[in-house]
Amino acid sequence: MTTSVHQEPSLGLAHPPLCVDLDGTLVKSDTLVDSLLALVRTHPLRALSLPGRLLKGKAALKAYVSNAIALDVTHLPYNRKLLHYLQSERANGREIYLATGADVKVARRVAEHLGIFAEVLGSDGATNLTGASKLERLQGLVGAAGFDYIGNDTPDLPLLAHARQAMVANPSRGLRNGMRRRGIVSTREFQERRNLFRSLLKALRIHQWAKNLLIFVPMLLAHRLRLANLLTAAVAFVCFSLAASATYVVNDLLDIEADRRHARKRMRPFASGDLSAFEGMGIVAVFLLLALAGARLLPIAFYGWLVVYLVSTLAYSTYLKRLALVDVLVLSGLYTLRLQAGGAATGTPISHWLAGFSIFLFLSLAIVKRFAELENMRASGGSPRNGRGYLVADIEQMRSFGTACAAASVVVFANYISGRDVVALYREPRFLWLIVPLMLLWLFRVWLLASRGELNEDPVIFALTDRMSLMIGATVAVLALLASLSW
Repeated sequence: MTTSVHQEPSLGLAHPPLCVDLDGTLVKSDTLVDSLLALVRTHPLRALSLPGRLLKGKAALKAYVSNAIALDVTHLPYNRKLLHYLQSERANGREIYLATGADVKVARRVAEHLGIFAEVLGSDGATNLTGASKLERLQGLVGAAGFDYIGNDTPDLPLLAHARQAMVANPSRGLRNGMRRRGIVSTREFQERRNLFRSLLKALRIHQWAKNLLIFVPMLLAHRLRLANLLTAAVAFVCFSLAASATYVVNDLLDIEADRRHARKRMRPFASGDLSAFEGMGIVAVFLLLALAGARLLPIAFYGWLVVYLVSTLAYSTYLKRLALVDVLVLSGLYTLRLQAGGAATGTPISHWLAGFSIFLFLSLAIVKRFAELENMRASGGSPRNGRGYLVADIEQMRSFGTACAAASVVVFANYISGRDVVALYREPRFLWLIVPLMLLWLFRVWLLASRGELNEDPVIFALTDRMSLMIGATVAVLALLASLSW
């Protein structure tokens, strides 16, 4: 289908029309994949019909998805270098054509948003406008005048071969090899992607692996520091970390559209187009296989907790995070689940004191994260648009919930110190009482910073990067050691 966006006649200039591909070229991502991910997140039951749609052809699938999902074209990760070049060419009077294999409805909306295209060509539900089909349509449109073309992948080879000037944007390795074999020389390249290795590290969120250190806690608190237990806990830590990275990637893929509208999250590798969704899916597959394979080396109970973790995080990413209060309960439960997994791996029972303490503590930290997001929105005059289910008006109620849970965790810890269980593990338990004010200081400080709008990250990660938090943590460790020593 060909759509005229601007009605000006051809100026008959020396330069032929400049034709540009959309997916992977003008936009660093693939609009069909972006739409599919949005469909899976918002209408999972409708996504079940996709295989049947694909049997009718790729063009039919594209038409179905574009009708089901109105992709936000205003926040797509456009190749800015290429876009500036197109805008400059358009300002000089040159006709610019958007020629893409994406569904024409998506292409038309992109054209209307950018306002620089004289013609729009796209798949129409019957014809998948790629490769030879696109070349034939273009040649019929421009005639003997010819065209210049900008592409990014192997389906663009026929067009680049027939173009007067062949240009590329973020070209794939396959395209480079194909151009080399055919003797096609690119006259201009628009490269705009961050370093692949750094993007991978950012997508995996290695810093979040610190949360999985909770696996070591049951063993440490039970004073079972034997080499065999340490090695077992280390294997469990690696398995959980690999699984966690896989779930973070899944979450980022499903949240692509929401992240692109966020001032900070739009720079995440998948939202920014620095990594493709297919690369993300490959990461998920490899990391999950490694995590599950490694877990088979450990007790079956640990394997069960790992599977529960994966199911819970998938449910959270796809649905539960949109339910107010349910989301924070799930997040806090995932922390306690790590403790259970650590206990299962090393054969260390989890005491009711540790379970109660962790539930209240991590629930407070989960709530403060949501509270901080709402507080920052209120300070900037914005409103929640991430589908979390919270309103700015909920701030004071969230503060009440969170501070109450923080105080409850300290009360549980104080009751533990007063109980009989502590005598069996600590020779000088009186030193543990000095930990109580330190816990209150840290928890209330976190909430104070959140109330001031100064907490802009996960509170657990904040604890590992904040100087005062590290000092408090070191002091707590020293006090616990003193309580364990005999004089």
